[in-house]
Amino acid sequence: MDPILSNWYVLHTYSGYENKVKNSLEKLVESNGLQDSILQIVIPVEESVEKNGDKIKKVSRKIYPGYVFVKMVMNDEMWYRVRNIRGVTGFVGPTGKDAVPLSEEEIDFMGIKESIKDVTYSVGDIVEIKVGALKGHYATIKEVDQEKSRVKAIVSVVGENLIDMEFSQISHMN
Repeated sequence: MDPILSNWYVLHTYSGYENKVKNSLEKLVESNGLQDSILQIVIPVEESVEKNGDKIKKVSRKIYPGYVFVKMVMNDEMWYRVRNIRGVTGFVGPTGKDAVPLSEEEIDFMGIKESIKDVTYSVGDIVEIKVGALKGHYATIKEVDQEKSRVKAIVSVVGENLIDMEFSQISHMN
């Protein structure tokens, strides 16, 4: 199938089932050879380090709890397979039955992007955060994980905070 015909869709899930749904979708793709139909599955998260007295802990929060974003080629068979995964209550759309693709503006606003493998970040780079509560703030990269397309960076908002973000959630400063 031609991936050009793919779009981003939003699945509504039971509360707390986002990761289970993502894992089930990944197993469906792997076991049925659907790599050309389901191209990417994303649960946007923000990770930060919080201090509580002397204790420091890493906290991960879902930006859109109850939702999973899927870039896929939509047809009746794929709609049926995805819709019937345990924990999925439906596609986001006017009735829950109709799958409505996200517009480019919505994709940009939500920070949902395809993984771009040729983007490179280095330790010390200053980047702009494109999503979530820290949108518009700048951060300095401290670690880069090319394999997972993620960075750890320091952002200065009420002190210095270490955040963990996907490449799609940040951009180089212009």
